[in-house]
Amino acid sequence: MGHCYPCKNNSNRFQKNQKGKTLKKTVLFCAGLFLAVFCYGQANFSRGEELLMQNKPSEALIFLENAVAENPAHVAAYLYLGVVYEQLEKADEAIAVYRRILPGAGNLSANVANNLGNVYFQKGNNEMAEQYYSQAVESNSVFALAYLGRANTRIRKGDLRNAVSDYEQYLALEPRTPQRPRIEQVVALIRAEFAAEERKRLLAEEEERKRAEERQRLLDEVSASLQSAADASKGISSGSENVEGYENEFELE
Repeated sequence: MGHCYPCKNNSNRFQKNQKGKTLKKTVLFCAGLFLAVFCYGQANFSRGEELLMQNKPSEALIFLENAVAENPAHVAAYLYLGVVYEQLEKADEAIAVYRRILPGAGNLSANVANNLGNVYFQKGNNEMAEQYYSQAVESNSVFALAYLGRANTRIRKGDLRNAVSDYEQYLALEPRTPQRPRIEQVVALIRAEFAAEERKRLLAEEEERKRAEERQRLLDEVSASLQSAADASKGISSGSENVEGYENEFELE
């Protein structure tokens, strides 16, 4: 007679059910914990963003610091935290925050790079400011503010021609900007300076041409005069030699 082991089969089935329930509880617990942390992080970010928009950077600071601590990949939280540091005149902290997130900023790379340019511009570091404004433009060729920031930086550096190019690009992207009259005024002044420099260059070239012609005329006159004198001297010298020859030939006894 065959043997059956109902008790053993039931025991295995019970253990499997228990394991399944335990695993399910673990997954649900982890998911709930993640959701709680995520919601808490989002709450910090939302509150920090709200306070920042209300122009309360001091109050927004703690919430945004918590938000980036809870989610180191939250680009917008880093971006807002950098803005808060800027408003609180903590330039070095703002730079550290922006540079930390820039490599992974994704579609916000232009925003982060532009903000870095702004901070370096405020610190008077024109080389670094131009570098990050250019990086913003490379990330997003229609990011208007980066052209404006780079134009202002190039004005400081005396790179006026490239500054005009950036101003014009900014106006093309933002034709209704309230700053248009002032930008056009600056561009007009620079172009007037270019025109004045071009006139000076042309006048200087004309003066130099006239001086060169006068020098050449004088040189031609002097050389012609010297040549005439040389020819005359040569004729006199030849005549004297002939006379001396005749004297020797017809010597009286």
